[in-house]
Parts: sequence; structure tokens; C-alpha cells
Amino acid sequence: MLSPFDDEYFMRKALEEAEEAYTKGEIPVGVVVVINNRIIARGHNLTETLNDVTAHAEMQAITAAANFLGGKYLVDCTMYVTLEPCQMCAGALYWSQLSKLVFAAEDHQRGYRKNGGKLHPKTQIKHGILEEEASALLKRFFIEKRNLN
Repeated sequence: MLSPFDDEYFMRKALEEAEEAYTKGEIPVGVVVVINNRIIARGHNLTETLNDVTAHAEMQAITAAANFLGGKYLVDCTMYVTLEPCQMCAGALYWSQLSKLVFAAEDHQRGYRKNGGKLHPKTQIKHGILEEEASALLKRFFIEKRNLN
């Protein structure tokens, strides 16, 4: 029996968070953290809203998930994020001992893989799920930003 709760289902939930960021004028990156097919944390970029360079979607979700679980480790959790995490977020994910990371679009300029970031050795990585949708939202955001300036 197929479960409706697959990688695409949860990435669509992360895309909903990215849309929320978009409506706030934030770079549209969204995330959900899942354990046992249950979303325990959601987040989206809030760097402009909070005037905080560390307020990335992943950082928001790590904190929310840790609070939900009552501990700092995200063992048995999967994070779905619409853009490859940056080096800062990868560092936080490393220390959280996240079990699995699924991201939609690669970040060829600021992604952790290009910039020497690492995840925990036990973290499984998967990418490309709904990549076109996530990339299209990011492109639309930056085109609109350029046209406003």
C-alpha cells in the first residue's frame, strides 16, 4: 500500500512555507521537519522581518523541532527544505544530528556543498524533489526584486 506521505507530499508543505516567505518579501525558502510522517515544525525565512541574518528557514525549524521534541537532537527526523542549506544552516544541522535532509533546488553559489559545509556523517541526503517549482518561485522573487529597484 502506497503512503500519501512521501517526499513529494512533504516538499509541497515546505513550498507552502516558501510561499508564505514570498508574501512577506522574504527570500522564498520554506521548510518542514517530519518524524513518523508527522510534521513537527515549520519555518520560512524571516531575515528581513526579524532583521537577523541567522533567521533562515532551517534555523527557525531546528529550534521549533527541538522545542517540540524536548531535546536538541533531531534523530529520526527528516527536514524538507526548498533550497539547499547554506554553510551556517548545515553546521546547525550537523550538530542537531538530523537523520535525513531532503532539499528541492541546489544553491550553486551559497549552498553548503560548494562552500565546504558538512552534515552529520549519518545524515542521509536527497535532492531534486520538486526542484522546478522551488526554483521557479525563487526566480520569480528575484526578478520582481530587480524590477522594483
